[in-house]
Parts: sequence; C-alpha cells; structure tokens
Amino acid sequence: MLYPLPEILTDPPRRRLGHQALVLNTDGAVLLVETTYKTGCTLPGGSAERNELPHLAARRHTETETGLVLPLRSILATDYVDARLLPEGVNFVYWGGRLTRAQETTVTRHRPPERIIALHWVQPDRLADTMATDQHRRVTQALTALARGAHLPFLLRGIPAE
Repeated sequence: MLYPLPEILTDPPRRRLGHQALVLNTDGAVLLVETTYKTGCTLPGGSAERNELPHLAARRHTETETGLVLPLRSILATDYVDARLLPEGVNFVYWGGRLTRAQETTVTRHRPPERIIALHWVQPDRLADTMATDQHRRVTQALTALARGAHLPFLLRGIPAE
C-alpha cells in the first residue's frame, strides 16, 4: 500500500541556490566580480536554471562573467543565508583552481555582460575591503578549507561530476 507523500515533499519551501567559483591567480589573489546589482564584490557565479546541474550552473556563470571555462568538481564551502529581502538561500562555493598566466590573460581580455562593472584580483588580506561581510566570511571559510585540503566531491547520483 502506498501512502501519500508528506507536504514538505510535494510543496517544498522556496529557496535560492547559489553556485559560485573560487578562483586564484598565480599570485594567490581571488577573482571577484563587481556587479550593478550588489553592494561589494562577489565570487563569480549565480543560480541554476530549472533542471540545470548545479556545477554546470556555476561553470556557465563563471564563463559568462569571466571568460573562464573551469572544471568545478569539488565544493569548499556551503553557506546558508536566512530570509531577509529575498527568500532563504544556500550558496555552494566550488573550487575553480589556480590559474595559469594564459588563463589570467583570458580574464583580462574578456568582455563581460553589462551587469558586470569590473573583474578584480584581490589578495585574501584585502577581501574585507571589497566585499560585503557575509560574502567575505564565505570566501574566508572556503580559503581555509582549501588550505586544509578539505574538498568535498560534488556527486551526481553518487558518481563524481565531470
């Protein structure tokens, strides 16, 4: 006999899911995006479309914003954000890697969409000066996880993402 599904499964709460990429240059600076719609800089990234795989959403946004196509296969941090002006959200920070000089040139030459004011390379000790507090804390935690080697694989039905 089948039982009816609980309401939490048939009508789940609305949540925003953000997918961001932590990318470092050869000097250890963090790649940040300055937009027209947020105060302070953020990591490249954004939300997934319906039925879009999360790591591919991060890859798509990162490519659109920076010109980089990166394999985003591990997660450094997961950050819950309570409801304020927007519905509650969960943000995933994927490890984008440390770029080569050639990849850095891609960023320099890239022409991002109009909603992007600028791309910045910021040393970790200067992040607090350029980011909103919650964004800064998220990136700091991701950098700490990276330094400790604490990567979580991103899985698709139990198989590492490609």
